[in-house]
Amino acid sequence: MNIAPRYLGRGSWLARRDPRVLIIVVVLFIFTVLQVWDARLVFGLLVLAVVYYRSAGIPWSQIRRNWAVVFLFIGLLVTVNTIVAGGDVQEMQLEDTHVLVHLPRIGTPVSAESISLMVTLLMRYLAMATIGFPVAFAVAPADFGVAFRRLGVPDKFAFAIDLTFRFLPSLAADFQTTVEAQRIRGFDWSAGKTGFLSRLWRSVPVVVPTVVNAIAGAEDTIDAMDLRGFGTGKRTWLRHLAFHRTDWLVIAGFLALLVAATIAGHFTTSSKIWAPEFLVALAPH
Repeated sequence: MNIAPRYLGRGSWLARRDPRVLIIVVVLFIFTVLQVWDARLVFGLLVLAVVYYRSAGIPWSQIRRNWAVVFLFIGLLVTVNTIVAGGDVQEMQLEDTHVLVHLPRIGTPVSAESISLMVTLLMRYLAMATIGFPVAFAVAPADFGVAFRRLGVPDKFAFAIDLTFRFLPSLAADFQTTVEAQRIRGFDWSAGKTGFLSRLWRSVPVVVPTVVNAIAGAEDTIDAMDLRGFGTGKRTWLRHLAFHRTDWLVIAGFLALLVAATIAGHFTTSSKIWAPEFLVALAPH
């Protein structure tokens, strides 16, 4: 089964841009965010990412589950990082931080600086996720391969990326079809015992056919590409891409942002953790 990715941003301002712009912007923005640790500046970058995301016109109702997974994953990642770090904040010594409380049982110190770091990490990851969503939902499915190829990626890798974007929704559809087929046969993998191991064992009759079908589909794709002589010579692409004035302005804007962040990191405190005064004041003296 070959199902195209959901093109939810069709007709939006961002969808009318050259698809290479969306990919380049993600790279430039991530390198910008990685250099900034001041929560005030990171918040500004998050606002910029939200404005950029809104220009893609992606309906919230269609991807709220995707965002739920993102929020859950980022929340767990930041929480675990805070606990594992043991109160360490960048190059600061523990005695130089303003400890507010110690977590019960594990004794991890929670300081004004560690809370600021946690909030900063949360905003950084959200900003990077927000800037990346339009690549998945505001680029025409037929443009993935040619976009990466025009960016200098070899034909084989560009086509592999294109197939990957198509494979994931196809795999999800095959999984749902297998679940419904098993239910018709009287087997409901989600019913019965609720333990993890029990659910894992009951999922075998659903997972195995899905994986086998995916492997068979991949072999069919490989055979079709071999019969068409893929990889034997230079490949041409039917789709022609060209940057327009607006595309260049968008790229120039994010490139200028990256340069500014790089310069600021060397001459200002933008690469240092910033703790608000009200948090510092809460620490016992």
